[in-house]
Amino acid sequence: MALYLHSQQREQIRRLSASLLWRSEIPTWLLIVIIYGGWFSTLAYWHILGLLPATLLLIGFSTWYMSLQHELIHGHPTRFPWLNQLFGTLPLAVWYPYGLYRDSHLAHHRHDSLTVPVDDPESYYFTPASWARFSPWHRRAIQARNTFCGRLLLGPLLDIAQTLGSALSAFRQLQYAAMTMWLVHGTLLFALFFWMAQRGFSPLWFVLAVSYPALALTKVRSFLEHRAADDPLARSVINEAGMFWQVLFLNLNYHSVHHDLPGVPWYGLKAIYRLNREDYQQRNQGFVVQGYGQWLRHFWRTPVDVTVHPGIEGGKGHE
Repeated sequence: MALYLHSQQREQIRRLSASLLWRSEIPTWLLIVIIYGGWFSTLAYWHILGLLPATLLLIGFSTWYMSLQHELIHGHPTRFPWLNQLFGTLPLAVWYPYGLYRDSHLAHHRHDSLTVPVDDPESYYFTPASWARFSPWHRRAIQARNTFCGRLLLGPLLDIAQTLGSALSAFRQLQYAAMTMWLVHGTLLFALFFWMAQRGFSPLWFVLAVSYPALALTKVRSFLEHRAADDPLARSVINEAGMFWQVLFLNLNYHSVHHDLPGVPWYGLKAIYRLNREDYQQRNQGFVVQGYGQWLRHFWRTPVDVTVHPGIEGGKGHE
């Protein structure tokens, strides 16, 4: 559901969406060609490029691919979800079945439950009851993850463990839809690994030196992307990051704009923000950061306070 700032913004978006660029979705189609072409070409010719340059390129393409998967989930470049899913199903970044990511992420976009643990599957917060059950070492691990350094180094490992745990749970509980997604994901991943091995590129090296760092890069974007504010409109950040991060994350640094207007294509988010910059900064109550370097400086070793959700009392209601 779109949440407009005012009627003038609705008209702005109507004019932008009528342009050939928006209607054709050319930027997203080009992105698909570049990412797939770059990923497969890098692996096909890695002997010529050299291991280090190829690894760095693959980290970039794999991270970019995860940003593309997010765009596909939100209905681009076609109006057909099944066709968009075809473009995002190949496990180029290894870890998550597209279907599970899609279902989880769309649940994350429920406006009123944003950041609320359990209700929001992407929340980093916990209920009081959950936090009380954690052992001291578990709490220390969570607090370490809440530093900028820890989010990059430890965050992917914790996410992978949670994801694999959910896969085991799906098979134990005979959740057929999830089981099918995992089986398709595993089959495609085996095929990609087999092809890598045929090209002389180690699948183990890809997992450790490519896909883990790529997942860590996505944690740069998601670091303090949401906060537990009383007003749902003030829960998503506006990060005025540099051009490199804008391109890599497909403008999701303008996260408040994306949550208000989830159907807007990635190449429209920046334009909409620039047209309404002051209004958005007022709307999200000053939750604005001047690039990811600001988070790095403030929270390199100091954890951000994302533990027990302050809006839940006594552990009831969401446990």
